[in-house]
Amino acid sequence: MPSFAIAPLTDHTGAEVTGIDFTEPVDAEARASLAAAFAERHVLVMRDQHFTPDQFKAAARLFGELLQHDKKEHHVPGHPDVYYVSNDEIVNGRRIIPGETFHTDHSNHPRPPKATMLFAVELPSRGGDTQYVNMHDAYRDLPEDTKRRIDGLKAVHVYLSKHSPRPLGQISEESLRDVPPPGIHPLVRTHPENGRKALYLNPVRMESILGMADAEALALIDELMRHATRKKYEYRHRWRPGDWVMWDNRSVMHQANADYDMSERRFLYRLMLKGEVPN
Repeated sequence: MPSFAIAPLTDHTGAEVTGIDFTEPVDAEARASLAAAFAERHVLVMRDQHFTPDQFKAAARLFGELLQHDKKEHHVPGHPDVYYVSNDEIVNGRRIIPGETFHTDHSNHPRPPKATMLFAVELPSRGGDTQYVNMHDAYRDLPEDTKRRIDGLKAVHVYLSKHSPRPLGQISEESLRDVPPPGIHPLVRTHPENGRKALYLNPVRMESILGMADAEALALIDELMRHATRKKYEYRHRWRPGDWVMWDNRSVMHQANADYDMSERRFLYRLMLKGEVPN
């Protein structure tokens, strides 16, 4: 296949992939290069793609096996296994902006997704960036006494925590019935491919820390979140038409920004890939 380029976007997180059309066959060598870049850089930004829903699904499978979303009703019409995020939903007079606080996706699952990907279909004229923070570097920089304190601690992740900083929008009874039992995951997990430790946090879904009173657990989560979301760990993605962005939920947290004109539509296809039990 024609040559393509992979270039870093910051000194720690993100890589831009150019010169490859993912609607065409991708050979084993290219796939290996992309997988290595993903393990090292955690966010891949693949420019200038042109996908139908089925083409997006086929491209996603280059990186793993698809994982069904909890909200099965949020799918692209006619494509029940291709999901979307948009700024269209209003609940109780409040517009729901999916992902507008830092989190990692579907951490309530016993085997959370290793990756999430978005493909830009419609974008506002400005704003609506997605921010990513590197949880490997955040863990590395913790004081040694904090590392010792959190080593071995496990949190209970539910569909929507009673402590969540935001609502998740509506979910049908059918979808809710299929939500798995809570996941119990370590606060520090080791990446199965790059071998690095990372903080594993999600205030939207973390209901408790085993063996810890709620007040103490919330204080610890707040302390770790304030540390992990510092600008030094961030890659901020400014969306362009045709962007396909894939990120590693084992390595980064992310959040969406609601800093754009809500009369303009923001609509992106969304897929996730199956992951492993965190350890």
